[in-house]
Amino acid sequence: MDHRTEFPVEKMCQVLGVSRSGYYRWSKQVEDFEGRYDDLDGRIQRSFETSRGTYGSPRVWHDLSQQGVSVSRATVGRRMRCQGLRPKRKKRWISTTDSAHDFPVADNLLGRDFTAERPATKWVSDITYFEINRQWYYLTIILDLADRAIVSWVISDEMSAQATTVAALQRAVANRKPTEELIFHSDRGSQYSCGSFREELAAMGATQSMSRKGNCWDNAVAESFFKTIKTECIDRYEFYNVRQAWSIIFDYIEGWYNTNRIHTTLRGLTVRQAYEKKTKLAN
Repeated sequence: MDHRTEFPVEKMCQVLGVSRSGYYRWSKQVEDFEGRYDDLDGRIQRSFETSRGTYGSPRVWHDLSQQGVSVSRATVGRRMRCQGLRPKRKKRWISTTDSAHDFPVADNLLGRDFTAERPATKWVSDITYFEINRQWYYLTIILDLADRAIVSWVISDEMSAQATTVAALQRAVANRKPTEELIFHSDRGSQYSCGSFREELAAMGATQSMSRKGNCWDNAVAESFFKTIKTECIDRYEFYNVRQAWSIIFDYIEGWYNTNRIHTTLRGLTVRQAYEKKTKLAN
């Protein structure tokens, strides 16, 4: 605490038994210490705000590193805490998987290998729900493990395969057509096991893979995306109609997640950067 406005500097030095020159040296060091973080704090705040308030310290650190700022992760974490910059905590979610059916179940060919050297060789998919004006709607996504891109997503007001998984698969093929055999992984839900969806997969020459019963970790990447989009987007809004919800989710997925959001699993790259890197290596 600075008492210079309350007491003369000379009187304080006498009481404390220090010289005036020593006091001023100490005061200058304090000012230099407090000011040396001004630029860094500003950069951290801009990175956090650019991320729409979603980045924690690891992603902020990656962002600063790409800007050429040399700073440790621990320092970024401390400065974020000092500024009160904290992303919103994740909410709990409920599974929408209906595995009580008599449809065929595929083996778990993916085996938790959530890596892919080339795009359109391994896709994972899942379905979640959210509320629009007191009514449940469903979001189906297909994610490419090579660059973590959401290659397809659909919103529906019912859970049929045609409205969810079949529609999402058709859009995924239109957006990023596989050039070689594709492994398509999901849970054991009826929307993925039914005949109409399996026929779509067979028509494109894909091999189906499914999680083991009751094992959410077998489809961890898709489920992780849902936790992310709910935390960073869906849970931040109150939706009043489908058009509003679609617009907000479109902006998040296409305008942020698939383009500019830093992914720690991609070693600090964005989806776009990872795609360019993987396609360049494939060629």
